[in-house]
Amino acid sequence: MKNKVKRWTSVALASSAAAALVVGCGQTSNTGSGANGSASTSPSSADMVNVAGVQIAKPTHLVNYKNASGTIVWAESFTTGSTASELVSAFEKKFPKIKVKLQVQPSNTDTNRADLTASISGGSPTPDVYMGDVIWPAQFAHSQLAAPLSDYLPASFWTRFSNGLVAGATYDGKVYAAPLFADTAFLYYRKDLLAKYHLPVPKTWQQLQQEASYIVKHGGAKYGFAWQGADYEGLTCDFNEYLADAGGSVLTNGKATLDTPAAKQALSFMRGLITSGVTPQAVDTFQEPQSENVFTQGNAVFLRNWSYAWADSQDPQSSKVVGKVGVAPLPTFAGHGSSGYSTVGGWDLYLNPHTKNLAAALQFIDWMTSPQAQEILAANSEMPTIKAVADSPSLAKYSPVFALLPKVKFVSRPSQTPNYPAVSKAIYDNVNAALAGSVPVAQALKDANQQIQKALSGSGSGGL
Repeated sequence: MKNKVKRWTSVALASSAAAALVVGCGQTSNTGSGANGSASTSPSSADMVNVAGVQIAKPTHLVNYKNASGTIVWAESFTTGSTASELVSAFEKKFPKIKVKLQVQPSNTDTNRADLTASISGGSPTPDVYMGDVIWPAQFAHSQLAAPLSDYLPASFWTRFSNGLVAGATYDGKVYAAPLFADTAFLYYRKDLLAKYHLPVPKTWQQLQQEASYIVKHGGAKYGFAWQGADYEGLTCDFNEYLADAGGSVLTNGKATLDTPAAKQALSFMRGLITSGVTPQAVDTFQEPQSENVFTQGNAVFLRNWSYAWADSQDPQSSKVVGKVGVAPLPTFAGHGSSGYSTVGGWDLYLNPHTKNLAAALQFIDWMTSPQAQEILAANSEMPTIKAVADSPSLAKYSPVFALLPKVKFVSRPSQTPNYPAVSKAIYDNVNAALAGSVPVAQALKDANQQIQKALSGSGSGGL
């Protein structure tokens, strides 16, 4: 299956969906077979446990679901192919006492989200389990549209996932989603050009800039490096990677931290790619399709893009660089390790707080993040989230991109706040302004920092 839904997705909500979020507050299910979706205060340090570097609350209501039975509804969001049906068939064969009804969601992410919001906020017990974007946990948890999975599953459950994924599903010390499949960014390069000019695959951003500049100056390509610089969510993903590579973060202890040397290094480098001529001047208008097109038409040496770009680059009907492309982990800044950070995209599994069959729902979530299910996902071109599959050498048979997963360092967007839409908008608006040369780097970061802090304080519009 080739699922080219953008894994970062849109973060905006229609006003009607926003209203539905408010309606959802305070509506919980406390029946013996349901999940507890009520809001809770942050757990104390004594109630926390460290799981793969993430502090999460210890389970409060462990559920024994090994003998679960009954029927559950799964709202699935695969846009093409028969992946969902294949997964359900395998699950029901292994657990014949549980039947899973498929509820196919709208392909548009915002419409999908609005549909789920209206249903769950209205108290519907179905869907029992639903797929949702990786940036939803805090927003859905805050509005009581998702139950805290870490309350019902043992802490050991979370150790199965690749490093960095559980952090993105955590809000106020509890985990509200189980990573189903991931997506992330890679460096695509013209291996024929690197060979022609006797240059290695760059491991640092500085090296990439130097090599790209060299090849362009010697007539090897029109541009050196294509990426996403438009005023939209994708720019938050790109900037997030440079920032992490420089040792910075958007939020620290719940406060905005963009007015820092690390942020200045990250944004100054991005702006420098443009002013040096390594990156097209129009990159501040590029989203994924535009940046990919520059590369696949043979006009760039390097490309930063998501995993699907590999298949696109090898499509003879649309690509002029078939057989000439290599792929590697993203670089980092010199002195910051052997490879860079890649922003996490993808989809998670969420639990409806009103479900009437908690045990069966948990058994389904457990199996969907098991090696058997994750192998099925990999065979259908989806990136597995558990280490047992993601780190397996056999994964390379599905895609050369998958073979790089053991080397990838995931970094989540600053979505561990219900006000993430406003936080992200503050990032991409101001970073884009700096890329365009409209404002100096330092001013753009200062403005972004102030706007993020305003969003976190609740005095902003929340981006809705």
